[in-house]
Amino acid sequence: MTVYVDNFRCPATIGRVRGRWSHLTADTPDELHTFAGHIDLQRKWFQHRCKHLACPTIGGVCAHFHYDVIDAKRGEAIRAGAQAVDLRQFGALVSARRAGFRESV
Repeated sequence: MTVYVDNFRCPATIGRVRGRWSHLTADTPDELHTFAGHIDLQRKWFQHRCKHLACPTIGGVCAHFHYDVIDAKRGEAIRAGAQAVDLRQFGALVSARRAGFRESV
């Protein structure tokens, strides 16, 4: 299982949580959910619907699937084994996934 967390660190307030937010993703949604459970992320926080109409989906999950995480959870994810990637690497992961989704459809 490979899990990735980017270094986006976008400042935002979501609900009552204010912080710098990054993206946690994995090779598959199932791997991501398993890992997310280990660092106490709630399944309802899973981001699986895309704002981009042209983005391919499989089973209602778009190629951009991820959890948003604040810095503390980003650090926890890295300590738990997630691979830290920069935004360019994260973009390449999503692009490759998007191409794979298109081939599967």
